[in-house]
Formats: sequence, structure tokens, C-alpha cells
Amino acid sequence: MRFSSFSKSVLTLCFVGLFSSLTLAAPPVPPVKEASTFGIDGAHSRIGFGVKHMVINTVYGNFNKFTGTIRFDEKDITKSSVEVTIKADSINTNNEGRDKHLRSADFFDVEKFPEITFKSTKIVKKGKGYECIGQFTMHGVTQNIAFPFTINGPVTIGGKPRMGIEASLTLNRQLYGVSWSKKLDTGGAAVDDNVNITLNIEAVKQDAPKQ
Repeated sequence: MRFSSFSKSVLTLCFVGLFSSLTLAAPPVPPVKEASTFGIDGAHSRIGFGVKHMVINTVYGNFNKFTGTIRFDEKDITKSSVEVTIKADSINTNNEGRDKHLRSADFFDVEKFPEITFKSTKIVKKGKGYECIGQFTMHGVTQNIAFPFTINGPVTIGGKPRMGIEASLTLNRQLYGVSWSKKLDTGGAAVDDNVNITLNIEAVKQDAPKQ
């Protein structure tokens, strides 16, 4: 069957009208919700450590200066990520002489290695909680580490969502070339190789960039 030019035009208009009706009738597709960005609130966070001293006691300290960003996917936490940068010279054990020694080439060598960093590579579900896996760099050496963590919140205060993260892990400082040590007469080490790290992080949601 052959169609005239007029008939073809009529059919074209009918198809266009039908397509337009279906398009208008279809429900709008909701936008995909992206992960939220949280910045670490240094005034309400702590990166601390404890190390055995002369076998008989544990000395505690912390780093006073650090920044970090958390990309938080509330629907699927395994799609979240974190990056943290610590200023090595901000180490504080409440003893000026000891802190000066820790900043020296015997330990952190802060002039040569001013920053300690961590960048996650993946987050996995483990039991009832989660485990963060990533690359930790200290004293110029990068190692893959993994540690369990818990999330508290988010909660909203003053119109700003906040979340808390708590974690702990143990690092062997010898793996990073922080190797200064002295042996005691009894055979033990003046400073233990294993350092216990504790993280108490509070982070606040950042405003989305204007389009």
C-alpha cells in the first residue's frame, strides 16, 4: 500500500503525539543520591597512641594537627571512603624533651617526613561491623593496613549533620623504619615496637558545592 505525502504527515503527527503523551505520563526518575562529604572536626577529635616504656609502663600521646575527609554513603557504607593527613611535628606526649626526641631523625624525622597519611582503598562488612582497608604512610614508608571501626550517628546539631567514628589498631613501628631502641639490663626494650593507635573522630557534613 502506498501513502501520499499528506498521509505520511498525518501518521508522523500521530506518532509524535503518542510519544509525547507517554513521556508526560511517565513518572519522573528520582535523582541518584550521592555520598555525603564530611570533614573532620579537629576540635572534637583525637588521634592518640600508647606505647610500652621500659616494659613496666605505657606512655600516651596524641597528634594535635590533622585534617581529613570522609565520603559517607549511608545506604551502603562499603561505598564510603576516607582520607586523613597528620602533621608529624604536632606529636605531643606532654614532655618537651621527649617530644623533641620523637621529632628527630631517631624517630619521626619530621623535617624529612612532615606528614603521616592514610587513604582507604575499600571498606568491607565484617561480622556485625565494618573494616577499613587502605594505605598508611609514615616515615616515607607505605604499608597496607586494616582495622575495624564503628559509626555513631549521624545526628543533627545546629542544622549540621555530624557523625562519630571510633577505631583502634596496633602498628609495628619497625615496619616503617622508626627503629630507634635501647635494650634494658633485663633484656627488654626501652621503647616497645608495637604502638597502639586509638581514633575518636567527629566529622561534620560539608555544604554541597553550588552548581
